[in-house]
Amino acid sequence: MTEPRRGWLQRLAGGLSRSSRQMGEQISQVFEAKAPLDQARLDALEEMLIEADLGPQAAGRVTARFADETFGKSVSEDEIKQALALAIGDELAARQGTFDPLSGPRPYVVLFIGVNGSGKTTTLGKIAADLTGRGAKVLVVAGDTFRAAAVEQLKIWAERAGADFISRPMNSDAAGLVFEAVERARAQAYDVVLIDTAGRLQNKQGLMDELLKIIRVVKKLDPEAPHETLLVLDATVGRNALAQENIFGNQIGVSGIVMTKLDGTARGGVLVPVAQASDSPIKLIGVGEGIEDLQPFDAHAFARSLVGLEDPIA
Repeated sequence: MTEPRRGWLQRLAGGLSRSSRQMGEQISQVFEAKAPLDQARLDALEEMLIEADLGPQAAGRVTARFADETFGKSVSEDEIKQALALAIGDELAARQGTFDPLSGPRPYVVLFIGVNGSGKTTTLGKIAADLTGRGAKVLVVAGDTFRAAAVEQLKIWAERAGADFISRPMNSDAAGLVFEAVERARAQAYDVVLIDTAGRLQNKQGLMDELLKIIRVVKKLDPEAPHETLLVLDATVGRNALAQENIFGNQIGVSGIVMTKLDGTARGGVLVPVAQASDSPIKLIGVGEGIEDLQPFDAHAFARSLVGLEDPIA
């Protein structure tokens, strides 16, 4: 994505404002007296981080690191936030990945998976707009052949982005459509193929079988494809995102995670346990409806915005 860093950091801070405001209020309550840091305040801090959905393991490590640096000292609220941001950022740094479809083979095939409502279609549309804005020839594939609304939404995104679009009638074979799309992309020199898929977890095994079939047919045309399989998770579902990551990660295989709707929750810290539970890195995060509100994941910038600090590079 191409948003200038200053603008993105402002958007990130704004998008995480619900999370940072809640965390800031709790920090103020825990450390309202300017007294030396004691065990009671550390316990309260750890509980606060757990409530922010960081998860007990990460909350314990962050609190222990904070205690090592500050125990017995009087610390200001800003110093507390600085220390927390550094600890949380370090927790996430190893889980930071890169999404760069224009640096790989042509056509670069990207499969989007996740439950209905997670933001798959919108995420795909934003990526399509970014890629065409950089001069790429993009084919958008409506692989969710069970929801007419998803197809219509994706078609609108493709038209808005200036990308080509391919679909089939409702209830058609999704794998057949994907095969046709990738075959066309290879013949007509497309740079990137973006494939939307269904997300009907109420019929979990049927969904997984369909996704695996799509992957098999793509590999008949290119053994290395799909080059990316992005799992799109909705931050507003909280720790339920962990269960979704487990289902898709175990059965399908995921090359990267996109966390959407971070602006819609006061518990943006859920990204921490999701990142640490997954074998796949966090590649993109979304903090709003606009195309520019989806950007590469930066662990330390995220952590600073989460606790309500401005990034020094902004």
